Amino acid sequence: MAATRLVEELVARVSAGSTTQEWAITVLGDERRPPYNRILLSAVLEGTHRPESLTLRDEQWYADHGIDLRLGARVLEIEPRLRDVMLVDGTTVEYDALVLATGSIPTLPPIRGLVRMDGTLHEAVHAFRSLSDCQGLLAAIGGLDTASPRGSAYSTTEGRRAVVVGGGLLGLQVARALGVRGIATEVVEGADHLLHRQLGSAAGRVLARDLERLGVAVYTGARAVRLTDNALRLDTGVTLETDLVVLTAGGRPSTALARRAGLEVRRGIVVDDRLTSVSDPAVHAIGDCAEHDGRVTGFVPPAWEQASVLAGVLTDEPVKYDGSRVVARLRATDLDVAVLGDPEAEVRDGGEVVEMSNPVRGSHRRLVVRDGRIVAGALVGDLNRIGLITQHYDRQTLLGPTEPGELLMTERARETVRLPDEAEICNCAGVTAGAVRACASFADAREKTRATTGCGGCASTVRQLVAEQSRLTPEGVK
Repeated sequence: MAATRLVEELVARVSAGSTTQEWAITVLGDERRPPYNRILLSAVLEGTHRPESLTLRDEQWYADHGIDLRLGARVLEIEPRLRDVMLVDGTTVEYDALVLATGSIPTLPPIRGLVRMDGTLHEAVHAFRSLSDCQGLLAAIGGLDTASPRGSAYSTTEGRRAVVVGGGLLGLQVARALGVRGIATEVVEGADHLLHRQLGSAAGRVLARDLERLGVAVYTGARAVRLTDNALRLDTGVTLETDLVVLTAGGRPSTALARRAGLEVRRGIVVDDRLTSVSDPAVHAIGDCAEHDGRVTGFVPPAWEQASVLAGVLTDEPVKYDGSRVVARLRATDLDVAVLGDPEAEVRDGGEVVEMSNPVRGSHRRLVVRDGRIVAGALVGDLNRIGLITQHYDRQTLLGPTEPGELLMTERARETVRLPDEAEICNCAGVTAGAVRACASFADAREKTRATTGCGGCASTVRQLVAEQSRLTPEGVK
């Protein structure tokens, strides 16, 4: 996804005449399909999206712009001295600038029985990182039609059970998608509450109650230790009978190529403010595999921001990357979570907390404020005002003493607020309300602005904005 955005940004600069440089661009992809939106894989699993709808740019788009897209092209080695890369088939590709956008790779948790004696995974075990993983899981739950929404597949999955190992964003999306498919699903999380990297314990408990209301059982403070043919045993002594185990816990930046090439690697490939390797000025890294200022991100918006900055660097613009304001959304039916920045870290650093909780209604909202500005936030439940909150967060708006609390009063004050044109409604792609209002339809907005092609959390807002202009109801906007 990061590489696709980089190519789009370079093409846009050439088309706009903002650069006179000519580039021969080669994109090497390990998978045998064009780049697609991994964030919406759970939507394919759920049945609300077809696999082909996830494609970011098809092969014809690359060809039309003179880009050499090579699919199924696995890189074996990077040779910085010769400035080329070698593929597993022996082909070499020379470069003047090399961009590593290798993402992250899953790691296997220490569960006995997970791997067979011959080194293969137990047949009940599935990873969930790629479209192939998703399609394999769909096949495992009955070869379901990936276009059938919601309960249409319930009869084929009656009595089936699944355990999702990992209570992070991905794990909860997978668990909810399986639940929508009619699979009795349980989540196992080693930390004491769900989304422990993003939420405090109170919000985590509210989220767990929300999941349980939706039929997903939650086990926190527990680790899976042994898998047998039809059960998963936890270190708490609990045994969960299951047909499927989906691994979503554990992942790390994919840095093996960079390490073998002699580039500096810590958690990720170490880059400076121009997203250039500190070891080699011809090599750059963006996305999950990059480490900037001691941090790796793991989210789409920073990867796309890095891609935009690097496009500027490659075309000699005076730009630099100074870190991202992260806004993460949980994309799952009937489950709403948004996280801005790092709330727990900001609290530890002395930020003031404005917090409202209503466990009965399944909502918990927290803003962390410093010097009158929102520096982080976490919202579980009603996200009616997430657009305004995100706008204030992104712009570092100076708020009055009562404004942070008023922003959280959505249970009592649910009036629809007309967003100003400059309000950013798609954090993934940096799209404003005005840009969407200028589009003729939902599809037009998606194509022209790239809104909804990231986490998908802005889809309802995009439909509402298009409806405002066309005088249709949001339900009538296609």
